[in-house]
Amino acid sequence: MSPDEANATAPPQGLPSAHSEGPPESWVNLAAFDNPEYAPGRGVILRTIWYYCSLLLLESGWLPVSGLKARMLRLFGANIGVGLVIKPHVRIKYPWRLTVGDHCWIGQGVWIDNIEDVRIGSHVCVSQLAYFCTGSHDYRRRNFDLAARPIAVRDGAWIGARATLLPGVSIGANAIVAGGSVVTKSVDAAAIVGGNPAKLLARRQPPTANA
Repeated sequence: MSPDEANATAPPQGLPSAHSEGPPESWVNLAAFDNPEYAPGRGVILRTIWYYCSLLLLESGWLPVSGLKARMLRLFGANIGVGLVIKPHVRIKYPWRLTVGDHCWIGQGVWIDNIEDVRIGSHVCVSQLAYFCTGSHDYRRRNFDLAARPIAVRDGAWIGARATLLPGVSIGANAIVAGGSVVTKSVDAAAIVGGNPAKLLARRQPPTANA
C-alpha cells in the first residue's frame, strides 16, 4: 500500500479507529445512573397496572370512545374536565400527574411524557403527534442525573402537529405553537411561535365573530 492509500483509509485525526484497542473514555457513566430523590408518585404495582391498561386501551386505539378513556384516566388519578376528545394511540406516562380542563382535544399519537406535572387548561387543542417532554438530564454531571420540570398550557392555546414542548415551558392563553416547532422557552399569551427553537412569528387577534 502506498503512503497516499494509507492516508486515505486512516481515520481523521483525533477520532478513534474502528480497530483501536479501546473506546475513548466517556464523560458520562450511565452504569452509575440513579434517581434516589425522584418519586414517580405511585408504587410499582399501580404503575405496572397502568402500563398494561394504557397499552391495551389507550395506545392501541381499540377503545374509540373518548368518554370511556376519560373515565379510565380519572380512575388512575388524572384530573379531567368535561368534554374531552381524545383520539387513538395517545400515550400518557403517569395519569396522576395530568390535569386537563374542559372541552379539550388531544390528537392522534400525542405523547404526554409527564414524569413531572402537565397542566392543560380549557379549550386547548393538542394536534397529532405533539410531544410533551418533562424530563431531561444534567450533562454536566458524570452520572447523567435526571432533571425534570413541569409543563403548563393555558386556556385556548393550540399546540400544532408534531410540536415538542421541552421541560419547564409554559404556553400562554390563546397562544399558537406552529406544527413541527420545538419550544425551549415559555410563550406569551396570544403569541404565535414557530421553528426550532420556536420564535415569535406574530400576535394572535381575537375572533371577530362566531361561526
